Amino acid sequence: MRVRTRSSAIIGTLSLVASLALTTAYADESAAPRQQAKVALTKVTTAKNPTAGTAGPGGTVWIAERAGTVRVLNAQGLGNPVLDITKETTTDGERGLLGIAFDKEFTHFYISFTNLQGTSTIDEFAVRKGKIQPNTRRTVLTQTQPYSNHNGGDITFGPDGYLYIAFGDGGSGGDPHGNGQKLDTLLGKLLRIDPKGGKPYAVPRDNPFVKDPKAKDEIWSYGLRNPWKFSFDAGTGDLLIGDVGQSAWEEIDWAPAKSGGGENYGWSQMEGTHPFRGGTEPANHVPPVFEYDRNGLGCSVTGGYVYRGKAIPDLKGQYVYSDYCDGTLRALKIENGKVTGTSDLGVNAGEVVAFAQGGNRELYVFDIGGSVYRVDRA
Repeated sequence: MRVRTRSSAIIGTLSLVASLALTTAYADESAAPRQQAKVALTKVTTAKNPTAGTAGPGGTVWIAERAGTVRVLNAQGLGNPVLDITKETTTDGERGLLGIAFDKEFTHFYISFTNLQGTSTIDEFAVRKGKIQPNTRRTVLTQTQPYSNHNGGDITFGPDGYLYIAFGDGGSGGDPHGNGQKLDTLLGKLLRIDPKGGKPYAVPRDNPFVKDPKAKDEIWSYGLRNPWKFSFDAGTGDLLIGDVGQSAWEEIDWAPAKSGGGENYGWSQMEGTHPFRGGTEPANHVPPVFEYDRNGLGCSVTGGYVYRGKAIPDLKGQYVYSDYCDGTLRALKIENGKVTGTSDLGVNAGEVVAFAQGGNRELYVFDIGGSVYRVDRA
């Protein structure tokens, strides 16, 4: 996400920009899916600065609004807030209510937000008959943020039933504290915890750094700058991360479902496949599966989902993503960890800040200005 300061390539004043030229060191640009998917955007509702969404009980889609409200989208439209923490969060810089998630049984609901002091906070609520139980609220995890940008904040449950949490490198520009490569901080990391296994949570025994006394046990992977949005492929379990670049390259990282974690995605020694400010590529660097430069008008990748719905057969199995400054929906065909096809889906959703996947695996895309679209077959 970008609450743009042009120097750090992020948001402060929100302005709409247009198209994007893509390049990659990994994709054959001439390769394309056998059948070009034809999609259309159907506006289904208007929210207030939506930042995240998740499938909810009963075929609903729950939508987080940046100021601190959560609303439910169903067949009747977007309802009144079912949760309101606006008095507890701040929206300076890139902060606010940044992530929401249900566990697989829809018995617990999790929110990720920055509190009034700017501290990243993960809270849990019990859910009964599809309704949040406010009196069950508890804090699962907190992380102090030194700056108001690059806070990350996305959360989701993986196929393994554990909660994954994305935190940026802490902010400013260029990772001044070197958090991306440090294993003694949760900043610049993707975390994996078991919120039900302990108080406030447990660390899965097979996390990659559990036996390293110099590393944080919660870390699943590292070397991330601002992993604004990430997701798991509902078909394969593979992990995909849209990691926002500093000034030249936007990247999408990929890890197979069989991964045991521990991937080093390179920041801040690397920006994509390129040494950053004279950095040295780590020996264990896992390069992005895809990257694109800023020779066009793209400035901030917005990670999406591998499409597993039924409405658009030609799109099945392709990773759909966008860019906050460009707004064009694009797709990648990934086979065995390699991009074998790229496509421009021919639709633009404005300042794309997030995607959501409904319970039926159909996709929704959010414009920070408020528009919520469903991705349909043209």
